[in-house]
Amino acid sequence: MTKATTLSATRAAAGLDAAAVGEHCRVLRMPTVSAQFDRLAQEAAQTNQTHTSYLAVLLGAEVEERERGTIARRLQEAKFPRLKTLDQFDFAAAPHLPATRLRELADGSYLKRAEPVIFIGDSGTGKTHLATGLGVAACQQKQRVRFVTAAGLVNELVEAQHHNLLGRALARWSRYELIILDEVGYVPFAQVGAELLFQVISERAERATLVLTTNLPFSEWTQVLPNARLCKALLDRVTDRAHIIETGSDSYRFKRTVAGQAKRH
Repeated sequence: MTKATTLSATRAAAGLDAAAVGEHCRVLRMPTVSAQFDRLAQEAAQTNQTHTSYLAVLLGAEVEERERGTIARRLQEAKFPRLKTLDQFDFAAAPHLPATRLRELADGSYLKRAEPVIFIGDSGTGKTHLATGLGVAACQQKQRVRFVTAAGLVNELVEAQHHNLLGRALARWSRYELIILDEVGYVPFAQVGAELLFQVISERAERATLVLTTNLPFSEWTQVLPNARLCKALLDRVTDRAHIIETGSDSYRFKRTVAGQAKRH
């Protein structure tokens, strides 16, 4: 057998092996291994890596890609109105906010302990940005997160109840490790809506986490939850072991706009 024939046979065998690897990866659903095994094998040969080292690098690439995919899905499923992180928040413009405490919360230990986080302050003080930042951090930790306004959640539950689908809707909301409930206090709720909101919050108490933003001090929550007994019961569950962060009354958003205009002039 000539050298050329041997080389041709070797290449043919390598082609068959590559096709087999590709098929195995398809069956095992390992697209990153399929895409990178050949390139990484060549690099391994050039750097004299052991077979075990090559396999570790190859499987590590698959794991990393799967983790990126999981995080991307979590961010998409969360339905954030805008994707904002804590790093993007200008804490220098709001020195009264506990930046260190917020970064510690972003590590996610409050999620494991099912401790609520409540942001209280006037409009424009950064409540939604900060709540979203915690939500994005949770997604990056591969937690199931959902962002929703209080009015949006109540409307969805009332609609589900109207179509005899309330049980299914409540089960869906119970699957999230973190619910971010935005804008509590902007829209008053009818009795049925308040009861459904209480049902979601009560079911999560000490089991799963809630991050909530509100423009009202707790003493004024009866403005949106007119049933005093229900309001008290809901507050009892929301504030139990909660991290309460006051964002103040000075509009961060307004100050940012004024600063931007000053720079342009």
